[in-house]
Order: sequence, then structure tokens, then C-alpha cells
Amino acid sequence: MSPDPSPPGASGKRPPLNPHLVLLAAILLPGFGHVLNGQTRRGFIMQLFMIVLAFVTWNLAPASATLIGKLSGGLFVYALSLPEAYRVAKLRWLAYRQRRAEQRPA
Repeated sequence: MSPDPSPPGASGKRPPLNPHLVLLAAILLPGFGHVLNGQTRRGFIMQLFMIVLAFVTWNLAPASATLIGKLSGGLFVYALSLPEAYRVAKLRWLAYRQRRAEQRPA
């Protein structure tokens, strides 16, 4: 018997976190929204790419560039990770609610 590859909360034992809470965590701690969704590896990979691309654009940007311009590579990955973490959390939340509704006696 193989271990269950589904993320925590998907089996119905523990409800998934509220998607708004996951989004707030992803905003405050980049990559942590994925960790809360049970996608730990993906969260750390997102953090790694944010740091690496911010470093690359920091070194390649001209001296006259603004701070946002110098960090634009990392900010781009950060901006992509927010809606993705929220979308996964929302899908897990809706699937959990649907399973609970189906399990209730009629």
C-alpha cells in the first residue's frame, strides 16, 4: 500500500485553510501560501526563484533604475505566486465543502 500523495486536508480529516488566510500568508511571507496548501517544495522553489531573479536584475539593472526596477525579476515571480496560491487554496476549500455536503444525510 503506497502513501497518500494528496496534500493535508485533502483526505477530509482536517479542513483546508481559508483561502483568504492563505493569500494573506502568501503576501506577508512569499512562498508560504504554497506551504500552507501542502505544496512545501513548490513554496521553497518560488522563494528560490524570487531571490535568484531579484539578484540577477539587481546586478543587470542600470544605476539609474529605481528599487522596484532593480528587484523586478523577484517581484515578477512574487506577483505570479500570489494568485496561484490563492487559486489552489480556493479549489481545495470548495472541494472540501462539496465533499462535506455530499456526506451529509439527506
